[in-house]
Amino acid sequence: MASIMEGPLSKWTNVMKGWQYRWFVLDYNAGLLSYYTSKDKMMRGSRRGCVRLRGAVIGIDDEDDSTFTITVDQKTFHFQARDADEREKWIHALEGTILRHTLQLREAETGFVPSVQDFDKKLAEADAYLQILIDQLKLFDEKIKDCKEDESRRKIENLKETTCSMVESIKHCIVLLQIAKSTINPVDGIFQPPLDTPVVNTTMPTQTTLPTGSGPSGPSSGVASPAHIPLPSHSVPDFSYSSSEDEFYDADEFYQSSTSPKHCIDPSGPPAASPLTNEETALKRPDTAESLNSSMSNGTTDADPFDSHDDRDDDGEGESVEEHKSVIMHLLSQVRLGMDLTKVVLPTFILERRSLLEMYADFFAHPDLFVSITDHPEPRERMVQVVKWYLSAFHAGRKGSVAKKPYNPILGEVFYCHWDLPSETEEPSPHMETVSEGPVPWSSTNSVCFVAEQVSHHPPISAFYAECLRRRIQFNAHIWTKSKFLGMSIGVHNIGQGCVSCLDYDEHYILTFPNGYGRSILTVPWVELGGECNISCSKSGYSANIVFHTKPFYGGKKHRITAEIFAPNDKRSFCSIEGEWNGVMYAKWATGENTVFIDTKRMGIIKKKVRKLEDQLDYESRRLWRDVTLNLKLKDIDAATEAKHRLEEKQRAEARERKENEQQWETRLFHEDGECWVYDEPLLKRLGAQRH
Repeated sequence: MASIMEGPLSKWTNVMKGWQYRWFVLDYNAGLLSYYTSKDKMMRGSRRGCVRLRGAVIGIDDEDDSTFTITVDQKTFHFQARDADEREKWIHALEGTILRHTLQLREAETGFVPSVQDFDKKLAEADAYLQILIDQLKLFDEKIKDCKEDESRRKIENLKETTCSMVESIKHCIVLLQIAKSTINPVDGIFQPPLDTPVVNTTMPTQTTLPTGSGPSGPSSGVASPAHIPLPSHSVPDFSYSSSEDEFYDADEFYQSSTSPKHCIDPSGPPAASPLTNEETALKRPDTAESLNSSMSNGTTDADPFDSHDDRDDDGEGESVEEHKSVIMHLLSQVRLGMDLTKVVLPTFILERRSLLEMYADFFAHPDLFVSITDHPEPRERMVQVVKWYLSAFHAGRKGSVAKKPYNPILGEVFYCHWDLPSETEEPSPHMETVSEGPVPWSSTNSVCFVAEQVSHHPPISAFYAECLRRRIQFNAHIWTKSKFLGMSIGVHNIGQGCVSCLDYDEHYILTFPNGYGRSILTVPWVELGGECNISCSKSGYSANIVFHTKPFYGGKKHRITAEIFAPNDKRSFCSIEGEWNGVMYAKWATGENTVFIDTKRMGIIKKKVRKLEDQLDYESRRLWRDVTLNLKLKDIDAATEAKHRLEEKQRAEARERKENEQQWETRLFHEDGECWVYDEPLLKRLGAQRH
């Protein structure tokens, strides 16, 4: 058996509940990843187990740079490399092996080489079968609902269960076909055969021939394509196996255990970063019962100059991706593992019916918590309130259980809105009724005003600003989004920072943002947050550390957060917080007291107010995207796609014109200040001008 790569990796075991050091050998010709308890055992031919790579799918998680998974034979195997570079070498070699044994097996048997058109034909057939089965599932639901006899109902439910299994199998087949097509016909049009890569040994640069097996001696760098080497069928087992069948693979995604790869590192093996999560195992559906209900009314009257309606409140926003044809084909035909998604065109039907700029306004769905920061006389209390507002800011962004993507803002696009604070009952004095300047001059002095602008297209950077004049508080932020395809997930890195400024105390709280992940993109997509964030105030010295935990490999809860708040020069926190960012969070204080910190389920979201479309400027978000939004509501995907295309083409034409005329784009409301984007006329600047 000839190896293309060998070296140490750690693997997760269910028996010992942790990572174990093993010596792995990748046999390119046999399509096997074998492992041994040590290199010496490998030399003796004492194989502990192996993973058959034909038909396998590799998954990674951007929250961790050392772990990866291989899903095959309805099992998911978990591995941990020393670092990101070593993981990349293994994945590159594994992808080449999987490509050959998944895509070129037919050529070895019949001499037929499949073309892109062949893949398209098979994809169309598989997609058609998928839609037939999905329609059949709907009929089963109707029959179960109308069926009055228990025996008949049980038969229909059994048929439905079988059909669901078939749906999942076809989805998996479509994924493999898409990956195959994308590999032989990559986005950049260039295919580099993995065999051109020299044999890699992670400990020594030599090729090793093992005494077990009887395959060819090794790959040759002079071969133009991996398909032209004969496949030794007698050396490949029918299924992946381990000497202890329970020790290796993820048999149940929801396995309840207090130990998991999330928290365990193999002490005997090579040092490796702690993993965070794995891709969805065996294409299982996550629990999508979480939903958010607002206690506030929506809609407007003719006399109301503002629109409080959220387009996501309309019916149809929560349907499964299965409702749409060719979702997997649209999403996966353009992407490869680890690929930057900045320039990838996603299908229109997964759009959320609002701009990303409007989504950022969700940070202020609880404006009363934001302005109450200034109510506290002590810096310690103000820091606690900043953390409370920050942790309340994420749950409002998800109206339903199905994750969808907001519109990518057009360069120069802006979004305005405001919130009227509910706590103020007294009537404002006449001269304080409305503001004459600021980001939203048609709001009152007791409103929280918000404005956002897309200040850059490449890279995509959004800047946003909020203030409350009466409370003398403001917030300025910018976020640069970078997306990656992670196999069964899509990761979005939010690069940037925000700053809460309490003007009466001359305090500035610098904060960062978590990353976002779209999970289960093959079934019902759902969002989770991940990463470590910080809040700090240089003047008072108070700080907070917040960790958004991604779901671990086995068991564990979704959407979990932990946080600690520190006093100046103190290494021990005076407040520890734990819970779920879309649920209840509990605080444990240094005094020993335990309290509910935030309960998002009981908090009513205050509706933002936006000017009606006829009063908006042409480049305001809702007016700019109105045709796309309308057609998505009407479920006219073709018309929505056409409207979106017109906007994008207009943006490209304007960019070409600026380039020809050697003109630089000038932002409308924000300017660059070092590495940050700052609002041109913040409250601090306006109040300073008034004093002078």
